[in-house]
Amino acid sequence: MIQEGNIIALLVLLAWPLVAVVLFKKLPLERALIWSILGAYMFMPQISAIDLPIVPALNKETIPNLMAFIICLSIWGKMPDLFPKSTFGRVLLVMFIVSPAITVLTNLEIIRFGVDQFGSMALVDPNALETWALPGLRAYDSVSALANQIFLMLPFFLARVVLRSEEAIREILFALIVAGAIYSLPMLWETRMSPQLHTQIYGFFQHDFAQAMRNGGFRPFVFMPHGLWVAFFAFMCTMAAAASLRETTRDQAGKRLLIVAFMFGLVVICKSMGALLFALMFVPIVLVFRPRFHLTIAALLAVLVLSYPLLRGSGLIPTERLVESIESFNEERAESLNYRFTNEDRILDHVSAKPLFGWGGWGRFMVYDPETGESQSIVDGQWIITIGHYGWLGFIAMFGLMALPIFSMWRHARKPEAPPIPIAVSTLTLILAVNMVDMLPNATLIPFTWLIAGALLGYAEALGETTRNAYTNNLRRAQIGVVMGQRQSPGSRENPRKPGRRTVL
Repeated sequence: MIQEGNIIALLVLLAWPLVAVVLFKKLPLERALIWSILGAYMFMPQISAIDLPIVPALNKETIPNLMAFIICLSIWGKMPDLFPKSTFGRVLLVMFIVSPAITVLTNLEIIRFGVDQFGSMALVDPNALETWALPGLRAYDSVSALANQIFLMLPFFLARVVLRSEEAIREILFALIVAGAIYSLPMLWETRMSPQLHTQIYGFFQHDFAQAMRNGGFRPFVFMPHGLWVAFFAFMCTMAAAASLRETTRDQAGKRLLIVAFMFGLVVICKSMGALLFALMFVPIVLVFRPRFHLTIAALLAVLVLSYPLLRGSGLIPTERLVESIESFNEERAESLNYRFTNEDRILDHVSAKPLFGWGGWGRFMVYDPETGESQSIVDGQWIITIGHYGWLGFIAMFGLMALPIFSMWRHARKPEAPPIPIAVSTLTLILAVNMVDMLPNATLIPFTWLIAGALLGYAEALGETTRNAYTNNLRRAQIGVVMGQRQSPGSRENPRKPGRRTVL
């Protein structure tokens, strides 16, 4: 019944629906939605899943998403408007949901290894094979793929409706600060004693234990997929604390500065260079610059992420030069980066055979030795995994949906009629943009990412409506002013206008 783990892991999977019901019963709707998704990510077991026919595996992602949607639907009593208001957003959403089903239908063939053809006769030496074959996808897998995409997007749909206000976005940042404080205890324990909590509670270690050792010590995994995920989680908590410091009063500044320092310390103990660089770069931006500048930086980061695969595929990114520059101060990291670039090139070459919809699941997008079936590639970045699975259309749909609220926020905020952008909103937009950047080397796409994207898209749509109404009102006042000026013009015969250029308004 359970894919991996002990009886405790199974009980946690089965009990989370009850936890979700209690959260929605005891807390306000916004806070309950946030914690039903964030709490599951923090404490439910990795890999463990209940596998049922046709439907996607029920795990720490799908169970909380589905329960939150069912409970919200029961509260509202009707289906909410799930689609973005913009036509472009609706097209991206349809592409995201439908393209995996098309991927299944274009990958029904079996991929075989070690086959020697002699005319019409095919011979296989089973002793030389590490992998016999990769199965073809089945037609009814398209139903499962369609359901899986919908399940993944449920936090996006809900947050766009429930968390679209400024107060709700502040609630997201406050939840991150509280979550960081709660998670600090197991993080500090595992840094000292080694990552053992997942093994002790759920019966297995969720990754390769060798990757938990770094710089003569350990980095925490707790109940997340990897130490890199924990590090990025600590970065998000630090950004939330920085936004809180930026908006505080003078008498509270000392306490909130200590919170920022504590959260930054959590980033440090995670021993992740990426998260540490993010914190050093973007926390000062939150503390020093204005919100509209935050949105500009976020939009530039989103453009970088969307254009990165094209730049990589066309060879415009100087990968060799990057490796050489890193090798000058850390040879081990340079080798890791070079290995990553090599694998990405192999995957891109493999995907060129099916560029639109990709190769689908079961490891079909990976590169294998045609004689032995031995895997010759390892991928880490979410962008290359998405292109390998679902092709370029799948990449455009997924990353386009994540970038949509960033671009919408930036476009509406720069209009003269737009109201001031709160620090909380601009900070959360920066967090989403940096999360997209982190998906280039890592697969740190989690349900909470979709919740952030949905909340920001809802706020951006409300901001766009506000600016449109302000523009309409200003135009109406201008028209009234012109009409009033025309009505008074006959009296000007006694006091004729002086010649020269004049402004109507």
